[in-house]
Amino acid sequence: MQLALQLAKQTEGQTTPNPMVGAVVVNNGRIVGMGAHLKQGEGHAEVIALKMAGDQAKNSTIYVTLEPCSHFGKTPPCADLIIKSGIKRVVVATLDPNPKVSGKGIEKLKLAGLTVDVGIAEKEAIELNAVFFHYILTGMPFVTLKAATTLDGKLATVTGESQWITGEEAREDAHYYRHSHDSILVGIGTVLADNPSLTTRLKGGGINPIRIILDRNLRTPLSSKLINDKQSQTWIFTNKAVKESDIQKFEMRGVEVFNIGTDLKTVLKALAEKGVTSILVEGGAEVHGEFIKHHLVQQVVSYISPKLFGGANAPTFSGGAGIESLSNTVLLQIKTVEKLGPDIKLVSEVLEG
Repeated sequence: MQLALQLAKQTEGQTTPNPMVGAVVVNNGRIVGMGAHLKQGEGHAEVIALKMAGDQAKNSTIYVTLEPCSHFGKTPPCADLIIKSGIKRVVVATLDPNPKVSGKGIEKLKLAGLTVDVGIAEKEAIELNAVFFHYILTGMPFVTLKAATTLDGKLATVTGESQWITGEEAREDAHYYRHSHDSILVGIGTVLADNPSLTTRLKGGGINPIRIILDRNLRTPLSSKLINDKQSQTWIFTNKAVKESDIQKFEMRGVEVFNIGTDLKTVLKALAEKGVTSILVEGGAEVHGEFIKHHLVQQVVSYISPKLFGGANAPTFSGGAGIESLSNTVLLQIKTVEKLGPDIKLVSEVLEG
């Protein structure tokens, strides 16, 4: 199962909106087939592993990180293929979280006479697909808040200078999150101050996320990189009162404009309906503050540099009105602490309640 989980992990960022799934076929103590789901619409992990195993799948055991599907989607049901292959035992890490699907694949396998064990490395499997589970169960995108700050929590100096707070190692690591998220979100302040490209720049290449701008009055310059570089899609959320003629200027350049306002819950719901399962927020203090105030964050990634900026007016990790009562605090649990060059990286998950 650990090998199956490793295979699945290697596909992070490329299977959305599907989950990452790995499968390993073992016959008489020997691995005879293995596979991972690579992309939506292509073969599932079980299909690839069973194809590799061939006739050796008969009377063998298959280890799968997520319950085999039992319904027709873009591909045929994996449960049917497992039964047909002659597999005698199926080991599943965790059930599919979709209430309409959960348990049905297991039930089909058992009715066909196969031995089925569920719950092996379940915690690891759920953590692997935290984005998928959240999206399916809540109908909303999984939100990661990411920022690089000084030891005293500053995003920039009092004059707005911020490049570069952290070292090269931390900056490269941050690009992995762009690769692994469907979209990246910033506010208009970041666009005007930095003219960013918001693309993935990893040494081995990477997937560029959809760029999302919260721009209440449609002030994004038509000359900005996000409008002209064509590296990925750019979507702008703006107010209903914005003139149609102004919207058309962006649409002519291939930008999709949503004039439904910039209320975060409305934005997240619209993105979910468009199939966006995950959002990386790199929006600056004000945007971060809004996500925190409304409890719309699932994960926080912090890169902390051993520098001190000081200054009461220097922007901090989170701005805006802030939370007024301790009882409404966003509680975190630190999952990992890592040293990257001179900097420290903290990954925290938001605790429910």
